This record gives sequence, structure tokens and C-alpha cells, in this order.
Amino acid sequence: KQVVFIDVPGHEKLVKTMVAGASNIDAALLVIAADEGINVQTKEHFDVLQILGVKQGIVVLTKKDLVDEPRIADLKSEVREYVQGTFLSHASLIPVSAITGSGIDEIKSALLELAGRVEDRYDSGIFRMPMDRVFTMSGFGTVIAGTVLSGDVKVEDRIEVYPEKLLSRVRRIHVHHKQAERAKIGQRTAINLPDIKKGNLRRGQCAAHPGSLFPTSRLDGMLHLLKSFEKGLKNRTRIRLHIGTAEIICRLALLDRDKLLPGDSAVVQLLLESPIVALPRDRFVIRTFSPLLTIGGGYILDAQPGKHKRYDKEILAGLEMFNGDESSVAEQVFLQSGFFSQKASDVASRIGKSQ
Repeated sequence: KQVVFIDVPGHEKLVKTMVAGASNIDAALLVIAADEGINVQTKEHFDVLQILGVKQGIVVLTKKDLVDEPRIADLKSEVREYVQGTFLSHASLIPVSAITGSGIDEIKSALLELAGRVEDRYDSGIFRMPMDRVFTMSGFGTVIAGTVLSGDVKVEDRIEVYPEKLLSRVRRIHVHHKQAERAKIGQRTAINLPDIKKGNLRRGQCAAHPGSLFPTSRLDGMLHLLKSFEKGLKNRTRIRLHIGTAEIICRLALLDRDKLLPGDSAVVQLLLESPIVALPRDRFVIRTFSPLLTIGGGYILDAQPGKHKRYDKEILAGLEMFNGDESSVAEQVFLQSGFFSQKASDVASRIGKSQ
């Protein structure tokens, strides 16, 4: 089994980079400095990990050489209390020192054991790679990089970059800095696209097979608001949406209430100020417009919705079906289509699967 590490920054202004990296991980290594303890950035990163549905992890207390044993014991108790009732409730908690090497072997063993417990990720079968880097290589041209979210891609495949719908062929593929003929789900990948100029590409776009995705300015989702955001959220609040590697300004339409209270969950429609692509089950995080603060998140129900009336019982019941299994989602797609015929490809697209 191949183990891939994605390092995410701790500085508050770079939390959006952390969101982009965390949206593709199976397990987390939560790092807390022993001389600082649980700080604001620790709490925000931990909130993001829970919002994105991370299920396993390890807690590491670094810089143990800078504090005494009573401090380590107190911090262990504080951390255990903080993560109680979460996916880290029974996680290994390892003090470590990069100076003395104490705890390093224990971390290695814990990581190997954790890797063995990671389950295979859900794969829609549709190749998607949210882009987090764009650069050029002499003699080859434009290169995009990211983590493959689902499906696979091969050399000479045709690729479309969304939401702009820019077409190119795959000239070369690198997986973890080694040339490869194919990249698949979960792998850090660089793809050489010779037919698109670097100036037309940016972080936040998504590479996929042609015709497999559909840009949208609306998304239906299930949103959970963190208890720590004591103000609550009113209908039509302007927020920042983080999904894949994209950050989009949007307005929040509450479909069954006027205000979402701290700790509550609700079905919502996100009205985007610029188009993106997404699929059902994609996880997202929301932050306040200003000042920047992570306040909640959830997952996509319908990535191609129409405009909804608020408090419409039929619409709310339909969205509940999108929250069910694939047969329920397919049934809802047919119900929404009315008298218009639906091809298998249309239904597969709405469900978020390849044919």
C-alpha cells in the first residue's frame, strides 16, 4: 500500500490551503506543540477535519524537549478531553522531539498501523483532479498538479478543464515525482497539458474527462453549523465556500427556516457568485466573509439543482431523497425531469457516477 503525506500550513491566513489538502485525505496527523498547547489554529484545523468527514488519525505532541513531564501529562489530559466524542477519541497520543529523536519510532509504527486500517475510498468512477498548482516545464509546456479525487487518467487521454471547458490531451503524467502511464484515485499527480496556455489555468479549476461534469452556479447541500459560531446564520448570508481547491463567494439560502442556530444542521442551497463543478457526496467547508473564520460545512446533495422556493414541502422531500442511496437519488432525478426523457448518461451525471 502506498502512503501519501500532505503537509498543511498552520498559519490562520493559509487555512484555505489546509482545506484543499484535507478534502482528499483518509486519516489525519494532528500536531500540537507542547510549549503552546491547543491554540486557535489547532481548533480550526480540527473543525475542518471533522467537517470533511475524516474518520481516523493520530495526535502528536511536538517539542517535548522544551517542557517537563508534568506539562506533558497535563497536556495529554487536556487533549483527551478536547477530542472526546470525535474520530480522535481513541487515537494514539504520542509526545515527540525532533531534537532528541524521542517518539519518532513510535510515530512510524503508529502510522504503519493506521495505514493498514484505512478503508478503500468511495470512487464515483469519474476522473476528477481539483487543481492546486499550475506551472510550465521547458520543452513540455503547461503542467497542472493536484490529488486525484476519483477515477483514473492515462497518457493520451483527452482532458477538459472546468468550469471554463478547456480541452487538451495528456502528454505526460508524473505520480509522486515519477513518470507514469496512469494516475488513479488518491495519488498526487502532475499532468502535462500541451494545448492550454498557463495563463488560462489557475488553482481552483478541476481537470476531468470531457463532458463528464457540468458547471453550475447553484448547489444543494446538507450543512452543519459549528457550535462555536454562536451568532448563527441568517438566510441570504454572504459566505465563503471551500470545495475541492476552489474558494467561491456565495449566498446561503435556508430552505426550511430563517436562521440556522449553532450546532444545527439543515438542507440549504448555495447561490454562487461564479460557476464551479461538483458532484453529490463532495464535502465542503464554509467560512465567514469577513473576518475569516471557519463556521461549518457539509456535503453536496444535488450538484445540478434548479432554483428552489423556500418552505416548499415537495422540494424538501425531494432533497431528502438525494440524501438516500443511489436508487433513491435516481428516482428523484426522474421525478424532477417531469415529461422529459432521461438518458442513462444524464441520470449517471446527476447521481455523480460514471455510466
